[in-house]
Amino acid sequence: MDENEVILGVDTHLDTHVGVLINTNGNLLGCLAVTTDTSGYLKLVTWANSFGMLKRAGVEGTGTYGAGLARVLRDHGIEVLEVNRPDRSKRRLQGKSDPTDAESAARSVLSGNATAIAKTQSGVAEAMRGCP
Repeated sequence: MDENEVILGVDTHLDTHVGVLINTNGNLLGCLAVTTDTSGYLKLVTWANSFGMLKRAGVEGTGTYGAGLARVLRDHGIEVLEVNRPDRSKRRLQGKSDPTDAESAARSVLSGNATAIAKTQSGVAEAMRGCP
């Protein structure tokens, strides 16, 4: 594990994505909301790399709202892992928060709980890492 590495977690939506950045010690570094277009995706990558080396990202909905972001991240050599959206009933009880959901995505990558390789637009389902 590179001590200069930062991990991005992203809560995706139709018009805006919210990114949260943590380091490999789990320290919260920042939060940024971007538009859901190439300009916004590149802004998120540039912002994340200003804190360290972005190597991994946990993204919700890589087959839907997060597809474009996942593609840009992969094009920049960043490993993209699909993270599950938090349980809706649990989120309602705790209060819905895009930054909290994005932070959870980053932490699931850091902990190793996010292991599903992000979907691509090829139409082929990706296998889970570590499975034959």
